[in-house]
Amino acid sequence: MLLPPGDAALTRRVKTAGDHWIVQEKKGRKVFSRGIWAPAATVERIRAELEAERSTEGYAKKKEADARRREKVQTEYAEYFLAAVLEFLAFHPSHADLAHRLAHAVADHATPVGSGTVARTKRIPVEQRAEAAVIAWMRHETTAYESMKIPRAKGKRREVRRMFAQRSQELLGRYRRGEAVGEECPLRGALVKLCTEMTSRTIRSGLETA
Repeated sequence: MLLPPGDAALTRRVKTAGDHWIVQEKKGRKVFSRGIWAPAATVERIRAELEAERSTEGYAKKKEADARRREKVQTEYAEYFLAAVLEFLAFHPSHADLAHRLAHAVADHATPVGSGTVARTKRIPVEQRAEAAVIAWMRHETTAYESMKIPRAKGKRREVRRMFAQRSQELLGRYRRGEAVGEECPLRGALVKLCTEMTSRTIRSGLETA
């Protein structure tokens, strides 16, 4: 029978129990897991064993402790990454408030578990992660990248991203030098928009729970 992905513990135990076949589907350059084929009796036996384990009080306490540990690790990493973003921005003191608002916006977007952003990778130093996350956030929030129709020519999307990255770096440079930047600045506009959206969501949430 086909065991679809989703329960990592069950999949891991079925794999170690004996014969199995990994099922994958390739779409373009990406390969997606569709689960594993294994004898139905094996899958059902291990599933029953897992359900029995998961129904115990000890398992519930372990899960609760694991959740607290993961939350603690996540909180510490979010704070660590936020500091790295602020260090990368290095805005002039006259723009300190905007630096903190931008750093929080980038960190809140990039650090959640499962976000799939560069902030979650361990393949590059945190300093590079912070820079890449800022540039990616600015590309999506302060440029026309999302609405652009980019030709499907090889390397064209990378070229467009480099162009926007250069523009973002130039804009960040103005804040680092302490230059006066008008309200028409796309970065200021993006942060104002974000603040407005967050306020609206908070108000809606309050009304729904009232």
